[in-house]
Amino acid sequence: MPKNNTPMQRSYPKQHLLAASGIAALLCLSLLVYPSREVEAKRTFINIELEESIPAQVHDVPLQQLEQLPPTNLTVDADLTTDTAQALADDTEPTGATLEDSLAEVDTFEYQKSFTVSSGDTLSVLFNKAGLNNSLLHSILSANKDAQHFTQLKVGQVLTFTFDDDQTLQSISSPINSLETIYLEKQPEADNDFFAFRKETATTQVTEQFAHGTIEGALFSATNKAGVPYSLALNMASIFEYDIDFAQDLRKGDQFELIYETKTLDGETVGTGNILTARFTNRGKTYTAVRYTDKQGNSSYYNADGSSLRKAFIRTPVDFARISSRYSTGRKHPILNTIRAHKGVDYAAPRGTPIKATGDGRVISAGRKGGYGNTIVIKHGKRYKTLYAHMQGFAKGIRSGSTVKQGQIIGYIGTTGLSTGPHLHYEFLVNGTHVDPLSHKLPAADPIDPSEKQRFVEYSKPLLAKLDLYKETMLAQNTETE
Repeated sequence: MPKNNTPMQRSYPKQHLLAASGIAALLCLSLLVYPSREVEAKRTFINIELEESIPAQVHDVPLQQLEQLPPTNLTVDADLTTDTAQALADDTEPTGATLEDSLAEVDTFEYQKSFTVSSGDTLSVLFNKAGLNNSLLHSILSANKDAQHFTQLKVGQVLTFTFDDDQTLQSISSPINSLETIYLEKQPEADNDFFAFRKETATTQVTEQFAHGTIEGALFSATNKAGVPYSLALNMASIFEYDIDFAQDLRKGDQFELIYETKTLDGETVGTGNILTARFTNRGKTYTAVRYTDKQGNSSYYNADGSSLRKAFIRTPVDFARISSRYSTGRKHPILNTIRAHKGVDYAAPRGTPIKATGDGRVISAGRKGGYGNTIVIKHGKRYKTLYAHMQGFAKGIRSGSTVKQGQIIGYIGTTGLSTGPHLHYEFLVNGTHVDPLSHKLPAADPIDPSEKQRFVEYSKPLLAKLDLYKETMLAQNTETE
């Protein structure tokens, strides 16, 4: 091009010319990438003369307005040789890609990757799916014992991996229920890959709920009809299990009432809390329970007079099992076919049903014991012993010398030894003498501390009055609808 400035060039400010030159360069490049047949045949380069009609403030015009501008005058500059044009064309390879394709390829990295746990998935498998190596996983698990929470995966659980701009793992998160989410978060101040564990619990509103039911058959049929969640029905049975054998003692017409906590989040019920108070009438006798938390933060259930509902022993070691044979001094043995004392109670239940320790104590024997098969003997203080026989196997950690808590699972029902079918043979000894586990009066736990008695009365009295009021209101409503 000639070096002398043309009149048109002299009439525009420099910044306008720069903007116009940029547009011209883009148009030249597009014509080189997508040349017409005529231009390709002539092997010439396009020179653009800007029309006087282009706005003076073209550098300030948005792109969508530029697209609406009048078409420019295109002329062929013969001063540019064919070789020069070919060289420019060779520098640009036509790809056929659109502008949208080019923008989509700018950043394809995922800053968050979520995976739903399938059958057989392990944390190692999910790390590989997220593009992470197992050396990082080992480093995280070995540095923080709480990280083991992430190894207890359940089918359907969702794990989310979050990364930074350097594609470095920053956190792992997973909701474990509707209220709780667990996190492993990289600590920026740490020199190595240390991830701190955190559990986040959503803030819920706690309200009271009343339920009332009448036993027509099974306990869970009645609680389900009353709208009581299954977990709460189990809790209620656990509260009264010292006095009521829910497998054997229930009768048609028995009744229950309870006040329990419900948890709501954003107006929706997301769970239940504790049973605050409950009453159960069995065979005409009423049992009352009040949940009380003392000044030290210990919670337990007490009768209305402050005596403990908890006994030193629960009545049955197997939940909702059928009694197949009772305590007897002259029973005919089903296998030996001889008359001999049956010094315990047999509970028939499916193989593998959990067996619970009926009281706190220490295991003094756990192993094979002749016709008893796999047997556990527990000593409870100086006076009491319990025996559990014909077990399929022992729970993890149960061995001679182990200490156990009341209600702790110690083994599973089986048919080892002289047994005609899966069941538990349970014996109860007082000072070395066998007694009937079903009729022997069990020792009670300590009552509420005298220093807490007044506080307990002030708490329990209005709560029990509320239980009566709820029941009266519900019965009145039922009468009106009949």
